[in-house]
Amino acid sequence: MILISHRGNISGPIPNQENHPDYILKTLRQGYDVEVDVWYTDKLMFGHDHPQYEVDEYLFFITWRDRLWVHCKNIEAINYFKKQYSLVKYFWHETDTVTLTSQNHIWAYPGKQPIKNSIAVMPELYNDDLSQCVGVCSDYIQNYNK
Repeated sequence: MILISHRGNISGPIPNQENHPDYILKTLRQGYDVEVDVWYTDKLMFGHDHPQYEVDEYLFFITWRDRLWVHCKNIEAINYFKKQYSLVKYFWHETDTVTLTSQNHIWAYPGKQPIKNSIAVMPELYNDDLSQCVGVCSDYIQNYNK
């Protein structure tokens, strides 16, 4: 099972730390994959509702590319990743039932499980059936570490 921390959270949301580069690195170093929110203006920035933290591109998108799941928050970010970082797993979604990542992973909205070979997002919100999932993305990802 692929275990993906939502914005760096492991044992519950910590809004003032989410998407902070140091918080993300700490979680990656603990062995979890991490879903990060990324904006592109004239540079790449982490942040949920708006660009907030400047990103060291080499560190995150070269060194940790295999363990990052990039939620593009604007169209410019999608275009940037398509051109510059095609090996990174990136995607766009809002309230879609599912979206496909750039590497064809099925990213499923909370409450939509079971979907074969999908990533279940926040399954604890609806007590989703994970029997067919290949991964989980959660603020409580340590609870899925079995």
